[in-house]
Amino acid sequence: MGLFDRFRRRGSRGARGTDPAADLRYMKEWVATHTGVEAFIEPQTTVTEFTACLVAADGEWTRRRTNGQAGARRLNEQLGIPVYDVQKVGYPQRMRDYDEKRRIERKRAARRELEER
Repeated sequence: MGLFDRFRRRGSRGARGTDPAADLRYMKEWVATHTGVEAFIEPQTTVTEFTACLVAADGEWTRRRTNGQAGARRLNEQLGIPVYDVQKVGYPQRMRDYDEKRRIERKRAARRELEER
């Protein structure tokens, strides 16, 4: 075994053993259970593959791999939602607002837990 053999990808499932079909099934389910979903395609980097960040109307979001650049381009027809390039349009404000709201809720919950002790 070579020094870097353990870091090489194996099989057709991509990084960390993910299954592209499972990622697509998850995205379809997520779109079906949320309203006003839009996809924001994130570029491949040296650390991550192409990903899609799905953002609902209330700002809730999730991220999954898109099975390469070709998979990212097909998301519009596969999911039936608008698809944007995040490098051109950026992330929607509702996503940042959602994260901020969750941060505040976690802080309040932690404070309450400390007060109860």
